[in-house]
Amino acid sequence: MPDRRIISADRQEDERQFEASLRPRTLAEFIGQTNLKENLSIAIQAAKARGEAMDHVLLYGPPGLGKTTLAGIIAAELEVGFEQTAGPVLQKKLDLTGVLTAIRPRQVFFVDEIHRLMPDVEEMLY
Repeated sequence: MPDRRIISADRQEDERQFEASLRPRTLAEFIGQTNLKENLSIAIQAAKARGEAMDHVLLYGPPGLGKTTLAGIIAAELEVGFEQTAGPVLQKKLDLTGVLTAIRPRQVFFVDEIHRLMPDVEEMLY
């Protein structure tokens, strides 16, 4: 019987690892966005010098510009944990509460597609 391969749109673990290895891990490795990198570098260094969490950051733009990568870089540069979720995943206030209770001090929390949050969930972030 011939070898049949099942093709799926879901990413496989080896694909995730390969993709992660291609992403830059520091601001110095991130190409482009010079002014943004300078501003982030100052904010990161200031937060580290104060020993406090970095202020909120809003990364915006069309898909593929590196917003998620930059969020991971911020966490790496701050030497803190990184938690990621997506707006459509947070359907109820309880969903957000569950995620927020697991976050550690000074950890980076990234919400992808935040514009797709439900209004009552969005209100909790205010």
